[in-house]
Amino acid sequence: MRGLIRGMETVPGKPGRDLRADVFRGIALWFILIDHIPGNWLGKLTLRNVALCDATEAFVLLAGYAAGLAYGAALDRRGWTFSAAALLRRLGTLYVAHVFLFVVFTAQVGYSAAALESPAYLDEMHLDVFGEQPYLALLQALLLRFQPAFLDILPLYIVLLLMLVPALPLLRRPWLLMGLSGAGYVVVRLLDLNLPNWTGGGWFFNPLAWQVLFFTGALLGYAPRRRGPAPAVPFRPLLIGAAVVALVLGLGVVLVGDYGEQWLAALPQPVAELLATIDKTGLHPFRLISILALAYLVGHAVPRGAQWLRSRAAAPFVLMGQHGLPVFCAGIFLAFLGRLALEMDDRWPMQLAVNLAGLAALVSIGVVGAWYRMRERGEAPHNATNPAPVGLRAPVGSTTTVT
Repeated sequence: MRGLIRGMETVPGKPGRDLRADVFRGIALWFILIDHIPGNWLGKLTLRNVALCDATEAFVLLAGYAAGLAYGAALDRRGWTFSAAALLRRLGTLYVAHVFLFVVFTAQVGYSAAALESPAYLDEMHLDVFGEQPYLALLQALLLRFQPAFLDILPLYIVLLLMLVPALPLLRRPWLLMGLSGAGYVVVRLLDLNLPNWTGGGWFFNPLAWQVLFFTGALLGYAPRRRGPAPAVPFRPLLIGAAVVALVLGLGVVLVGDYGEQWLAALPQPVAELLATIDKTGLHPFRLISILALAYLVGHAVPRGAQWLRSRAAAPFVLMGQHGLPVFCAGIFLAFLGRLALEMDDRWPMQLAVNLAGLAALVSIGVVGAWYRMRERGEAPHNATNPAPVGLRAPVGSTTTVT
């Protein structure tokens, strides 16, 4: 496996890719699988249990970072037309993947509900309406206005990349892009704006709000490519302290929500109401602050050239992170299979089997994806340099791709 990632960070004469983004994206994808399996004991150890954010925030921030690296490089070398065309091509791939995922996941849940005589599966996955109006539901799914449970992250990603198309030139003007993005976030929060959902309400992950996290990541990813001083957030003791305080307060909120309803009732009413309205749909400011604080601390604690990023232990997560689309799609299928298995038997042998099998499957997909990509490019595994993740193949002269 190490042969597949050997030399992937450095190409002679070119700046290397940031393996930190790959490894932490791989971990985020693994956490998403774990969190999607009800009754999974390992779910008590994922990010959502120790911070006021979870793997979804991490995934979106890292997706923005990767997009800033890849499409920012294309913008600098080939111009807006080429980079926008590459983005649109990537959007087409994501859309096809979403449609395929929708069809297969719907068949998987529907068959399980019928075979096990458990119509509750359809209700819990928000697929009951598909049984009532299948043709209309399929049309709405193609329009991204019908999003069953677990199938709402790819539509979010599609819209965020679509927003990046006109915003690409603004990567060169970070303060303007961040100002426009931040202002849009505030307006969306104040006016409660959202994209429409066919079954009522808005999208579970509101792209109009989540764009601020995505564009933050894109600016951080593009920063190394800029001429002159990069706008990366510097190391400052005051900022370190503020980030630690934010994470500790976030952990307190998580603990109160999970274990201390009586504590919530004992708090002053304004404070209790504030804590009770921390939403994920509109990316509440507390959740936004938590993920940014975590990213700031991790970004400074883990150097870009840390040796452990090339270790055997990190290799599975690097490969998963570099092939995020097939790994994510497979994780959706595996999560439901894991649920069925734990409903049959939730004792520790089954818990162990479900989690080991799930992780092994995700890693295998990453390994196969890396092997196939290198064969496609005519490279031998032991001589591979910078294997590209599934998605955009970097333009000539570029060393970075995006999942």
